[in-house]
Amino acid sequence: MGELTIAGLARTGGVGVETVRYYQRRGLLAVPARGAGRAPATRRYGEDDVRRLRFIRAAQAAGFTLEQIDALMQLDRAEDRAPAHALAVERIAALDAKIAELTRARDGLQRLARRCTGEGAGPCPILSAFEPESSAPP
Repeated sequence: MGELTIAGLARTGGVGVETVRYYQRRGLLAVPARGAGRAPATRRYGEDDVRRLRFIRAAQAAGFTLEQIDALMQLDRAEDRAPAHALAVERIAALDAKIAELTRARDGLQRLARRCTGEGAGPCPILSAFEPESSAPP
C-alpha cells in the first residue's frame, strides 16, 4: 500500500474523514506535513497510520475510551505490560458488570413476556411494567 490521502486513510480504516480529523485533534493520530509540490499540497498517510487507526477502532470496539486508548498507545511505545494488563482487567470487569445488567434485564423481560400471552384479560404486564408509577390512577 502506498501513501494515502486522508480520504484513503479513512476508507481503509472504516471511518469517515471527520473521524480521522477528530482523532488528530485528540492527539491519537499524527497530522503529517503537507507534501512538496504544487498547491494545494496534500498530506500523505502511510502504513503506520493505517495500523494506528485500526488499533483505535479495535480498542473502541472492545469498549475502551479514547483516553484509555491513548494510554494504551503510550504504553505500547514504552513496552510496559503491567499498566496495559491493568487497563484490560479493568475493562473486563466493566464488561462483566454490563453483561450482568443486560442478563437481568433480559430475564425480567422474559418473565413479563411469559405473563403477557395473547390470552387473558386486562392490560399486558409488559406495558404496565414500563409505565411510570406517578401515572397510576389515584
